[in-house]
Amino acid sequence: MKICKDSAVTVQYKVANAQGKLLEEGKEPMSYLHGGYGNLFPKVEAALDGQAVGFKGLVELSADEAFGQRDEALLQSIPKSQFPPGVKVGGQIEGQDEQGHTRAFTVLKIKGDKVMLDGNHPLAGQALRFSVQVLEVRAASEEEIAHGHVHGAHGHHH
Repeated sequence: MKICKDSAVTVQYKVANAQGKLLEEGKEPMSYLHGGYGNLFPKVEAALDGQAVGFKGLVELSADEAFGQRDEALLQSIPKSQFPPGVKVGGQIEGQDEQGHTRAFTVLKIKGDKVMLDGNHPLAGQALRFSVQVLEVRAASEEEIAHGHVHGAHGHHH
């Protein structure tokens, strides 16, 4: 079966920066619902369209095609008193940005009674190389299509 809209696709992947330094390697395969459901970078999904089990490819993504450019407006300084005890540099917390949207923030530094947070994705502003190998392709179930994601071993669990 070839990858097409509403296919449940299982891949093994690696992500490196533009210089080839490995940033992330999926220890377990990852499954996604193919066809514009927002489960994979659009350029990677486009490269996989029409492929079959065994396909291996490398897709180079600009920062805009990956996690976007860094947005300095997502840097915030919050009073330490608003955090639970044990907040540490490098830790991640969930909070709201200035528009009220929920997002993950990384603790950049703690200086006196202030905590500096960064709401950018850790890979924002970086071009990436996405290496992928197709392990399995099958027709998605009606429930997976309705939910917009793959269920099961390497997909979403309810």
